[in-house]
Amino acid sequence: MSRPPLPPFNAQTSAEKIRLAEDGWNGRNPQKVAQAYTEDCFWRNRAEFVQGREEIEQLLTRKWTRELDYRLIKELWAFTENRIAVRFAYEFHDDSGQWFRAYGNENWEFDDDGLMRRRLASINEHPISAEERKFHWPLGRRPDDHPGLSELGL
Repeated sequence: MSRPPLPPFNAQTSAEKIRLAEDGWNGRNPQKVAQAYTEDCFWRNRAEFVQGREEIEQLLTRKWTRELDYRLIKELWAFTENRIAVRFAYEFHDDSGQWFRAYGNENWEFDDDGLMRRRLASINEHPISAEERKFHWPLGRRPDDHPGLSELGL
């Protein structure tokens, strides 16, 4: 299975790969998102370590059960031949209605078919008020005209 754009990456293909990942995560479908990773993909997500699509699906299912009205923006930080560094922010609320904004960085490594074989994520979050929210599009894909992280001052 091939998942373009394929390495080696340049600025344009890195940005395209990032937007495709953002779109997938904003769709909040664990089974569909997991298809972007190799069968044995290794993840470090906060303090959790998972390996393989099945464990990725389980982690994402837990995540999106807790993190309600999830909206994410990703942005290119750097790239090399088969690696991309990404910074991101997302907003969500919990089941009590408390809003949060999470910030983080991801290091991605891809195989020759464009599937991610390693994802290392460092993430922190803090509570925000509903008035502090910056991500206001309808659930799903971020509209093309919505500001990115840099434009939002994040």
